[in-house]
Amino acid sequence: MAVLLLLGKLGFFQLLLSFFWPLILLVPGLLFHYLYFNRRLPAGVLVPGGILTTYALMFFFCNLFGWGSMSYIWPGFILGVAIGLYELHLFDRGSDRSIWIAAMVLGVVAAILFCLTVLIKLGIYVIALILVIAGLSMIFRKRRFW
Repeated sequence: MAVLLLLGKLGFFQLLLSFFWPLILLVPGLLFHYLYFNRRLPAGVLVPGGILTTYALMFFFCNLFGWGSMSYIWPGFILGVAIGLYELHLFDRGSDRSIWIAAMVLGVVAAILFCLTVLIKLGIYVIALILVIAGLSMIFRKRRFW
């Protein structure tokens, strides 16, 4: 008991909670998946399960690499919904085709927004990389193309 009190006074539990708080989202998300795959709940729980799991992974990523990385991965909020809908379509035999279409549209929108975000945030580096690759290809090409 004294060790727990000492650890509490030293801030150990606060540090632990500040890093592992996304488990509050991850555990229910994985629980929804577990309950569906054990045939205890209907396939509809896969939508919040996919959303919560995706968001928890995003928050863990931000805890590891800093919350400034949220400016790059924010399209993951749209992707979480797309993943949840896609899981519903994949595992519910009676699902409508419109669920698949919605999942694909949201997934494509999230991918486009992610690419645009990376291009805007890291655009100068992308341009520099393209120029380096173009220069290397000119150097190593056969001379007859010059």
